Amino acid sequence: MMREFLPISRDDMKKRGWDELDFVYVIGDAYVDHPSFGPAIISRVLEAHGYKVGIISQPDWKNDQSVMALGVPRLGFLVSAGNMDSMVNHYTVSKKRRHQDAFTPGGVYGKRPDYAAVVYGNMIRRACPEKPIIVGGIEASLRRLGHYDYWSNKIRRSLLIESSADLLLYGMGERSIVEVADALDSGIDVSDITWVAGSVFKSKKAEDFGEEAIMLPTFDEIAADKRKYAESFYIQYQNTDPFSGKRMIEKYGARMYVIQNPPAKPLSEQEMDDVYDLPYVRDYHPSYKALGGVPAIEEIKFSLVSNRGCFGGCGFCALTFHQGRIIQTRSHESIVKEAAALTKRKDFKGYIHDVGGPTANFRHPACKHQLKRGACPNKQCLFPKPCSQLQADHKDYVTLLRKLRALPGIKKVFIRSGIRFDYLLADKDKTFLKELCQYHISGQLKVAPEHVSDAVLDKMGKPHHEVYVDFTKQYKKMNQRLGMDQYLVPYLMSSHPGSELKDAVTLAEYIRDLGYMPEQVQDFYPTPSTLSTCMYYTGLDPRTMTPVYVPKDPHEKDMQRALIQYRDPKNYQLVKEALIKAGREDLIGFDSRCLIPPRPMHHGYGKAPAQNRNVRTNNAKNNSSRNGKFSSRNNSRKRTTENISRNTSTNRKKGSQSEKAHRRHE
Repeated sequence: MMREFLPISRDDMKKRGWDELDFVYVIGDAYVDHPSFGPAIISRVLEAHGYKVGIISQPDWKNDQSVMALGVPRLGFLVSAGNMDSMVNHYTVSKKRRHQDAFTPGGVYGKRPDYAAVVYGNMIRRACPEKPIIVGGIEASLRRLGHYDYWSNKIRRSLLIESSADLLLYGMGERSIVEVADALDSGIDVSDITWVAGSVFKSKKAEDFGEEAIMLPTFDEIAADKRKYAESFYIQYQNTDPFSGKRMIEKYGARMYVIQNPPAKPLSEQEMDDVYDLPYVRDYHPSYKALGGVPAIEEIKFSLVSNRGCFGGCGFCALTFHQGRIIQTRSHESIVKEAAALTKRKDFKGYIHDVGGPTANFRHPACKHQLKRGACPNKQCLFPKPCSQLQADHKDYVTLLRKLRALPGIKKVFIRSGIRFDYLLADKDKTFLKELCQYHISGQLKVAPEHVSDAVLDKMGKPHHEVYVDFTKQYKKMNQRLGMDQYLVPYLMSSHPGSELKDAVTLAEYIRDLGYMPEQVQDFYPTPSTLSTCMYYTGLDPRTMTPVYVPKDPHEKDMQRALIQYRDPKNYQLVKEALIKAGREDLIGFDSRCLIPPRPMHHGYGKAPAQNRNVRTNNAKNNSSRNGKFSSRNNSRKRTTENISRNTSTNRKKGSQSEKAHRRHE
């Protein structure tokens, strides 16, 4: 069966024999008809329920009439900023404009406005005031109530109000959008659609919406008082579960209320299969080919989504607010069917780049109670230690991966979504660890310990450092048992709330003992609706209401980041200043335990040229003999340094076909 894109023009509508659409979907991304893109899922789900949907991608936001290119829809307009929050898409953590946009044809920057969902909503309201506007997607989902906005450094109103929309749908939205569409199709006015789970609506009165509803602090209160904002945020955080979450009401001014219904229930396995079996073209629209295509497709073209949701509970992650903590999975049959279809594509080279989701090794709810009572509102599944009710079991995932490896035409199946190593350790059966090392990585495994200071990790909601050290030992032991020489590449984060200079120095010392300099460092980015962002803005941990140190000064943030990459000569002055300020002048000198010499030099630190590589190696060996407590030091420092350089630099030699595919995907 020939699969075709949804209409993007009047000519496309005529080819289908359509004079009118039921919904016009205005999106901030290029039109990519692939189930890794939210607008594609929502539009295909509506199509499957008999609705006619057309796409207006990246309209000219300086011309209101650009949103009317497909005419007036019968039922209403849908709006999404795209797969990312438009501000994260546009700006770095230092608030500098990015130069590329992977979700735009040719990677061109500037094809969507800042706060895109707000701008598009108001464009539609001016151009077509009589039709309903339903806004959704990640930008709307995380800004559904009053929220701290990092880029303007203030509390902003609910996006429902700012966008002039009638309804806001949060979360993944498949059930919610069909329920709303059916209500509109039956003639119900959009202002009367107040019951849909996973929706937010406006009202001039609050008393009609249940005695059990929670009255949050008013918008005026949270805008004026950081403590009130922290209190409001934590109430919301405790009501993100579809089974136990309550309706919440936020008052604006004298007579305006924004009312959030509880989240939609998780999809069953069959419902997940149905969503991913819809007739996606699985590519960007052909009109973009002349412009260079859409770069974002390369990351997911040959990847398979196996799950949704995450019970990891990282403080800096918005998944709790968007996908929720209850894991939803596709069946083996659905995933294998999709993989088999990939093998028939002309551009498929035999490498599946990923099988996972937010966290790859979560394939079932954390415990047997979650599908009946939901996730615990006041307790995490893995933090500070794995819950006694946790069901840590990788058998289903292992079986799925074996089926995929056995498919004709599959050379290698990578796991790239990220492995939750504390969950892996909680599983006493080491079969998954063995097969992960043996079949599913190529030379290196990227994991996210984020930091080594337990004080910082507590604020992040991550396991203590000793857990990561235990994992490195087990990973090394398993590779030795298999006769393989593979490495761990840790993702690290600087300047997270709770991180003082002394914590950043401790992290630098750990990196010294590992014998290499990370090439990727993430400075904490305060994105909407995360625990960590609440800490950043308020200086309070909303879980306990205790004060939290927050590194906000740009210069201190530069110092903390520089410490992680202390070997880079351009960071010398920042590192020296940081060590002096932290009272750690003992780390300035020529001893092998020192981070930097007393004055800038070319040897002993930094990215040494090839002829100086032996100096770094000898220093690493000295560190290894002096400090035996880190498991990574059990390897030869020379091998560690050379191997990491080989696997992360642009000068890495050509390897096997699987390694090439792995690098291309990175």
